[in-house]
Amino acid sequence: MSLIAPVKDGKIVETTSQSSLDKAKKNSSSNGMDKDAFLQLLVAQMRYQDPLEPTSNTEFISQYAQFSQVEQLQNMAGSMDLQRASSLVGQQVRVKTTNSSGDTNYVEGKVDYVTYEGGKAYLSVNGDLYSIDDLDTVADAEYLEAFELALNWVSELNKLPSVANISMDEAEAIDKLKETYDNMTDYQKSFIASEKVKDLEAYVERLEELRKAAEEADKGTEDSDKTEGTEDSDKTEGTEGPDKTEGAEGSDNTGGTDSAGE
Repeated sequence: MSLIAPVKDGKIVETTSQSSLDKAKKNSSSNGMDKDAFLQLLVAQMRYQDPLEPTSNTEFISQYAQFSQVEQLQNMAGSMDLQRASSLVGQQVRVKTTNSSGDTNYVEGKVDYVTYEGGKAYLSVNGDLYSIDDLDTVADAEYLEAFELALNWVSELNKLPSVANISMDEAEAIDKLKETYDNMTDYQKSFIASEKVKDLEAYVERLEELRKAAEEADKGTEDSDKTEGTEDSDKTEGTEGPDKTEGAEGSDNTGGTDSAGE
């Protein structure tokens, strides 16, 4: 059990392990009379009985028999808990805890060892102790991995807007969902409902339409730019033509003048 507690805003934060241990202790103390309390009552009854009307031996034997039954039942329950907990060593489990604020948290990991204290069995998961009463699931590691993967995948899919309202802003998220699904094994895909797979296909199809529309728009812009560039070039060539002609005419005129002068 870790002796280090997380601190947030200057206050010690209740860990999932501490929540489980506190709950176990609280339940243990509120379960009513145990065998020790029963024995104390029996001794007090013998000590403070009326000497003029003492309790009969038969009644004492009957009460002692009841005490023995209570002790045996508690020992049996504790033994069963310990046996159950011991069978979990090396198994992949999920523990469900509830803190003092009412928030529910899940912890997954392999049971390293089991300890038994105060009539309660505790599981060591990820280096922390948890009451066996908080055990939620015992499953194969592959199952838990597939379950978590499908749960996160569906959660991300549900964050997307409706198919008709998506834009290129959601392109990266949709591509990632498709890539994740394509990389899943058949076993992992079996955890995802067929309706969700159809939703993904609709998103992918709509995204392809948006991409084609964007490509056509970009192509139209490029063609327009090229057309404008050609028109500008034609205008420039038309302007240079007269200049050159005028230059030639000027040269001819000059030449003519010189000849006349001569």
